[in-house]
Amino acid sequence: MGAGGMKIVVAYSGGLDTSVILKWIKEKYAAEVIAFCADIGQEEELDGLEAKALKTGASKCYIDDLQEEFARDFIFPMFQASALYENQYYLGTSIARPLIAKRMVEIARAEGANAIAHGATGKGNDQVRFELTAAALAPEVEVIAPWRLPEFRDEFPGRAELIRYAEEHGIPVAATAKKPYSMDRNLLHISFESGVLEDPWTDASGPELKEMYKLSVAPEDAPDVPDYVELEFENGVCCALGHENLESVLKSQRFSGGLATTKENRVRLSPLWVMKALNQFGGRNGIGRVDMVENRFVGMKSRGVYETPGGAILYFAHRQLESITMDREVMHIRDSLGPKYAELVYNGFWFAPEREAIQALIAESQKNVTGVVRMKLYKGNIIAAGRKSPVSLYNPDIATMEADPTQAYNQSDATGFIALNALRLKVAARVKGEK
Repeated sequence: MGAGGMKIVVAYSGGLDTSVILKWIKEKYAAEVIAFCADIGQEEELDGLEAKALKTGASKCYIDDLQEEFARDFIFPMFQASALYENQYYLGTSIARPLIAKRMVEIARAEGANAIAHGATGKGNDQVRFELTAAALAPEVEVIAPWRLPEFRDEFPGRAELIRYAEEHGIPVAATAKKPYSMDRNLLHISFESGVLEDPWTDASGPELKEMYKLSVAPEDAPDVPDYVELEFENGVCCALGHENLESVLKSQRFSGGLATTKENRVRLSPLWVMKALNQFGGRNGIGRVDMVENRFVGMKSRGVYETPGGAILYFAHRQLESITMDREVMHIRDSLGPKYAELVYNGFWFAPEREAIQALIAESQKNVTGVVRMKLYKGNIIAAGRKSPVSLYNPDIATMEADPTQAYNQSDATGFIALNALRLKVAARVKGEK
């Protein structure tokens, strides 16, 4: 325990900001500081991170691989809800924050810490997501947000002051020239914002920013032949993939497990490896780029550019399978809740009772979402190329424009159906005509 009697868990990446924050908090609060880094697929260099944290002043450093939990318990349930924020954003950053904060408070409790600290700014959404999660899971744990403290902002009005502080305190940070944008990466996506992207007229697809993208090629640079991938679902969860180059893609991602197959020879994979493989297939075909101006929870508008190749395929395929397996009214109720669900995730209410209540309905809706979807990927486009299910509600004998061999649908019945639905319209029309 530090001289001030405090022990604080700090979200730590090893970069300039969190390194300075770790040291600054240790000195300001005379506290023992424990560093925490969540591996959620950001592909950043984690080697040497523990030594760097200890040298900066941490008494201990946790580096936890949370990728499988991220895919299984956060990404997949969210996509079952068909959640898109403002009809465009796949919520890649938003859905990662509750997992990180959840693990932070678990560590805080295990270590007997008084507080957790994060490096989110006072203008963004992440501060809300971290702190609402902490409030829901560990209300007794204090949250320290340095960027919201006037004394911290006065001391560090810009990047130059952060670099100077690091140099003066022997913090091992390799300060490089700041990129003309900021980037956040995880298993689901990469986001780009700020800098040159703050001007909404800037063309993020133009040649000047071509090197910005990490997960996908530009659609115009994608192969000239379509790429086919099959996704197999059980109860709304993608459990297997089929692709002619799947094994080589898995090996390139350092997959070391056995390759069990389904009855139709698709390869069974955990949620993590489904995401990894779909990211590869989507990325090389220019899938999943989004450029939008969104409404932040704190009140301002913000321009963001996103790459979500695997997530875009999974979202689309899941909906295609639902189209033949989900009851109409159940689908419409679920879809009516999708925007609300997305808003809850975006605003940081993952662990709120209303999100959990909606999730219970979502889980019920997925019980028959079982089957296979074939996707054609071509130059930024995701095209449905087939769907089938052992529990399909689609009956071609009923839907056919030819004679119905089952006699399940009598076209004459539609006359009364239309008449009943037209009644109120006719009454309204007469009222209007009498005015």
